[in-house]
Amino acid sequence: MNSRHPSELPAQPLLKVLGDSVSLWALVIWLGVMCLTFSAAAMVCHALLPKRWGTAAGRFGIMAGFRIYTWALSATGAYKLDLQAIDSLLGGPPIILAPNHPSLIDALLILSRHPDLACVLKGELLGNPFLGAGARLARYIRSDFPRRMIKEAIAELQRGGVLLLFPEGTRSIRDPINPLKASIAVIAKRARVPVQVLIIETDSPYLGKDWKLFRRPLLPITYRVRLGKRFDPPTDPAAFMAALEHEYAQQLEGALQSEWLGEVSAPAVDSYSSQ
Repeated sequence: MNSRHPSELPAQPLLKVLGDSVSLWALVIWLGVMCLTFSAAAMVCHALLPKRWGTAAGRFGIMAGFRIYTWALSATGAYKLDLQAIDSLLGGPPIILAPNHPSLIDALLILSRHPDLACVLKGELLGNPFLGAGARLARYIRSDFPRRMIKEAIAELQRGGVLLLFPEGTRSIRDPINPLKASIAVIAKRARVPVQVLIIETDSPYLGKDWKLFRRPLLPITYRVRLGKRFDPPTDPAAFMAALEHEYAQQLEGALQSEWLGEVSAPAVDSYSSQ
């Protein structure tokens, strides 16, 4: 098992180190080229296509591109992926997908499995040359302005869409999970949709909060997603947040990342706010 703190990676044969390094660099560079190519096409589509068609094209294009990339991750042996649980959600009703967030690659892998996800993301990514144009075409929702984010998320769900929202708001830095943002309760209550917990496990700190992009991890990386509890639309947001925190704590007990995530004694849920 390669679940070690990043400073405790074991010594490896030189050929494996070189091979892993070449694979990793090639995968990262290829992803960058794919994203830049799609960004160029997305800018044209954003200018020419009606909003409805552009949104559909953006979301499908992101899914297709990321699915090809996930295939490459498996084919090269860099990752041992198990994403089948996400596939079981296809064709379902409007819902909020609520994963924990141990790694930068989490959204990419989830988006690779669904053709029509509205993703809540940090506003700075909309200006990113690799990701911004595609995210704007797909009409992803920026999290910087909470009231606007809640309004757009509710509209997406009432349209019949599926929302991808990381309740931590950023990558995990504590075991089992960071403090949760209460906006998920507000959105679920007002849109009257359920919340499906997704449990992500990974045995490597690669692309965790403080990991440098080109720093070599120990390969292969085990990464799997499984379904947690599906919560009905909440009527009491504070009680819902407490139950959600308990679900993550229970499901993530002994998870693969427990060996490398730090431990913090702070409470795991922000105080409730109606935003």
